[in-house]
Amino acid sequence: MTIMTTPDQPETVGQAPTLYDRLGGEDGVRRLTRRFYAVMDSEPEARACRDIHPKSLEESEQKLFEFLSGWLGGPQLFMERRGHPMLRARHMDAPIGQKEMRGWLLCFRWALVDTVPDAELRAAILPQIEMMARHMQNRG
Repeated sequence: MTIMTTPDQPETVGQAPTLYDRLGGEDGVRRLTRRFYAVMDSEPEARACRDIHPKSLEESEQKLFEFLSGWLGGPQLFMERRGHPMLRARHMDAPIGQKEMRGWLLCFRWALVDTVPDAELRAAILPQIEMMARHMQNRG
């Protein structure tokens, strides 16, 4: 049996759905990233993180969407458009200390809760995100 798919929906017979699929594909990842930056732009607890971002968050939101798409098992948009993520190297010019990291994680946790009703799915994503955020810290 063959299932017709598009590059946006990389499902195959006998394979478990990816985190990307479980989030709702492109629409789900867009909702998550949109909410993430809305929280960052409005919550005082995220101020230190917001302050190291550009005035407009549009490009940051697009980059995070592209990165998360591939990281969650969907289309490798970031790699196709921008090359290897090299996250830490790409963020070395941004002073990321404890306050910035905690603010970033607050935004991500809040966005997950607000856009992903499946607690099991949130629990599958969050530990990896927390590890990535700790890795990004480049200041004491």
